[in-house]
Amino acid sequence: MIFRKATENDVSSIVEMIADDKLGIKRENFKSPLPKEYIDAFKNINKDKNQELIVVENNEKEIIGTLQLTFIQYLTYQGGIRAQIEAVRIKKDQRGVGLGKKMFEWAINRAKERNAHLLQLTTDKKRPKAIKFYENLGFKATHEGMKIHFE
Repeated sequence: MIFRKATENDVSSIVEMIADDKLGIKRENFKSPLPKEYIDAFKNINKDKNQELIVVENNEKEIIGTLQLTFIQYLTYQGGIRAQIEAVRIKKDQRGVGLGKKMFEWAINRAKERNAHLLQLTTDKKRPKAIKFYENLGFKATHEGMKIHFE
């Protein structure tokens, strides 16, 4: 298994995984050709040193997973760095075989390499299996997250 930074050629595979669940299918627009907005977003992510869009390849060089890490510098915790993990997805035929755990172990180690003092995530309350998975990895629900969506 290989973890590497995504390239523009990977964007279609990433979006396909993001769209391939009951929530993602409602908010994504996966089609061929891929809408320009996804390529533009990739370019913005790729040029930001505090963003790491990662893909996971199997031995056949097939992309089987993806995640995004964001490193947030702030003044609290004595100028600490907080890592945020988002958009963790695994290709449908690879789910349930331990890949998610390996991806999180990799992300935790990467956050430590970047001197982050914590790794945080948000998850939709409509994903009870994901919540249990994160708890089993050691994540704790210490805060109540809130959002406001702009239409």
